[in-house]
Amino acid sequence: MKYYIADAFTDKIFSGNPAGVCILDSELPAEAMQKIAFENNLSETAFVRRTGDVFSLRWFTPGFEIDLCGHATLAAAHIVMEQLERDMETVRFETVSGEIAVSRKDGLYEMSFPLRKPKKIEVTERISAALGFAPREIYSDRDLYAVMDSEAQVKSYVPDYEKLSSLDEWMGIAVTAKGESCDFVSRFFCPELKLEDPVTGSSHSSLVPLWSEKTGKKEFTAKQLSRRGGTLFCKLCDNSVMISGRAALYLEGEILL
Repeated sequence: MKYYIADAFTDKIFSGNPAGVCILDSELPAEAMQKIAFENNLSETAFVRRTGDVFSLRWFTPGFEIDLCGHATLAAAHIVMEQLERDMETVRFETVSGEIAVSRKDGLYEMSFPLRKPKKIEVTERISAALGFAPREIYSDRDLYAVMDSEAQVKSYVPDYEKLSSLDEWMGIAVTAKGESCDFVSRFFCPELKLEDPVTGSSHSSLVPLWSEKTGKKEFTAKQLSRRGGTLFCKLCDNSVMISGRAALYLEGEILL
């Protein structure tokens, strides 16, 4: 099986968010895909298989299959259009979250992601205790979004994964604030895996409408302030969020099954 690692939301290796991309010639049982993702031990491994004019796409963390992943989609599009189909300008992926189209535009890969408007909820003592601070506001969707006072607070935040794991109603925990050198910043934590995700495209399906409501803007430059860091160019549309970024190939090889 052909296997690649690409760093997403960056134009150089050793930054952005690395994702594994496996190219399937035929269907593979979910159990086998999960074992491969566990062996790869990256935050996400994408499994891509051509089905006619489109490609099937599934995403696995080392522990479970996920319903939406931005950086692994970007990495998969980069591999398809740079390694498999070099004349292709738009690739369409069939996923559990619906069809996702990715197009090459001006050196960027532009992804059409589902719009997921988060709901504002009450800031409770339980949530504040788990986060380790009292946020200005809290929003809920697949993940929990905690609004902080400044970019500096987001950058210096130190998570306690044991406490964050008590917030098991949500898959991930994001902290966000208005940016200084961009429109907004964020960081994203996965309590179950006890790690910080370097750049999380899927969280911007919710962060973009959240910040659009606050600012009245439709287009954003966003930065994720992890150690590796990454930049996302986002636009709010009627029923979708357009998320764009670059990618860099790090590794090409084979998996022997």
